[in-house]
Amino acid sequence: MQPGYFKELNKNVFSQLRQFKQGQPKVMDAFNQLAQVASADGVLDKKTKEMMALGIAVAIRCDDCIGVHVQSLVRMGMTRGELEEVLATAVYMGGGPSLMYSTHALQAFDDFSAASKE
Repeated sequence: MQPGYFKELNKNVFSQLRQFKQGQPKVMDAFNQLAQVASADGVLDKKTKEMMALGIAVAIRCDDCIGVHVQSLVRMGMTRGELEEVLATAVYMGGGPSLMYSTHALQAFDDFSAASKE
């Protein structure tokens, strides 16, 4: 995986989602509303919920999800130490495949952390 892979992946994902919304606005509006409600601050704060989503993304092996959630977490100020703890839990729950996809989350973190410094 080349540096910058997740920046390009997210760019493509968001472009495709915008196009999908043109054809299916009700579906996308409903999904966006669900995402906003589910991730809003409550007993758990938004950052914690985003970390949970990342752990699930790693465990189910979804690169697109990893890219989206890591980008959000970098914007929220996630540290590499926090990322590593999220990934350790994902590996605990998902075994070897989650260990391999943890490297994808680490690459995404490097990609988006570098972008935030530019």
